[in-house]
Amino acid sequence: MRRLIASVSPVLPPDQRFEPVSAPRSPTKAELLGCLPPELHRFDPIKAWGSLAMSLGLSLLAYGVGTQIPLHWAALPFWLLYGAVTGTVAMGCWVIAHECGHNAFHPNRRLEAWVGFVLHSLLLVPYHCWARSHAVHHAHCNHLEQGETHVPPRASSRTGEITEALKLKLGRRLFGWVSLFNHLVLGWPLYLFFGATGGEDYGRPNSHFRIVVDGAPRKRQLFPASFRGLMLRSNIGLIVVLLGLAFAAVHWSLLRVLCVYGLPYLMVNVWLVVYTWLQHTDLNIPHFCNQEWSWAKGALQTVDRPYGPVLNLLHHGIGSTHVCHHINSAIPHYNAWRGTALLRQRYPELVRYDPTPIHKALWRVASRCGAVRQSPLDGAYYY
Repeated sequence: MRRLIASVSPVLPPDQRFEPVSAPRSPTKAELLGCLPPELHRFDPIKAWGSLAMSLGLSLLAYGVGTQIPLHWAALPFWLLYGAVTGTVAMGCWVIAHECGHNAFHPNRRLEAWVGFVLHSLLLVPYHCWARSHAVHHAHCNHLEQGETHVPPRASSRTGEITEALKLKLGRRLFGWVSLFNHLVLGWPLYLFFGATGGEDYGRPNSHFRIVVDGAPRKRQLFPASFRGLMLRSNIGLIVVLLGLAFAAVHWSLLRVLCVYGLPYLMVNVWLVVYTWLQHTDLNIPHFCNQEWSWAKGALQTVDRPYGPVLNLLHHGIGSTHVCHHINSAIPHYNAWRGTALLRQRYPELVRYDPTPIHKALWRVASRCGAVRQSPLDGAYYY
């Protein structure tokens, strides 16, 4: 039996199932936006530039430490620690670029675009293409056909059949480990190059680096032909960074570049997938088809989680204020905390918060979430 909508308090154990007495009325888009006063959009230069200075400054310091670690096997523990710490710190730069993509960093749009473009290019993210696909994700959150990123396969589809068969064959534990590797290590590159976990209407493959015109018929184009100029600009930014890394490899060594840049790069990707995966995936989170979906329903099917004060500081609260972010993505991160409190106060039964420790929630999602099936209770799809 599938649950309908999780509430802020109390949050029931994931294995518990109950029959809903009555589902709370879903508010309209205007009602949700009306909970967030206009002053939450107010730009604070000290907080905005201070956040950028903290993330960029700590990242440069951490990368500088990496240039001093010796390249021999005895230093392997230091390299692993370096990669974990530096990637965790650099994730803050990713989040600032994410703010730029939502026009939530600075009122000067040209300056904001350059900040986001530079930060994301340094992390090998095609900024303008990501901003486009991410805007689609926000416009159609938890929509099986038109959604984007972390859209689950239906159990009746070919991909869903394969996923469920693999889950059954491997068993929950092994399937969980395979799922963790596929998502945390391979997931981000697979999404950028092939559009993995994109919505059904966009087809496969769906690259962030070129506009795909061949392959299976598509109901919608994620990147229309008019987007070629911005796609080219994104690609040029990546090429410049890759040429810089190649020059560094010639000047120092390929191994030095792989260790100093590559290890944190992998860790940044891990954090990115952890956040986005846990924000939009769990056993009680519904996904909707065309007939059932609405913007307000979709925007509310994301979840805030407890990442703790250190990670919330380094990553600007991206995992703990995500419901507010989906209701109004133009609110700067330093104002999203108040926005979150207002939404929870107004809609305590609808705004999701799961206090499960992150590592336990991650394992639950990895080991148990495969394909989705339609519930006869509400018409939504659940794992």
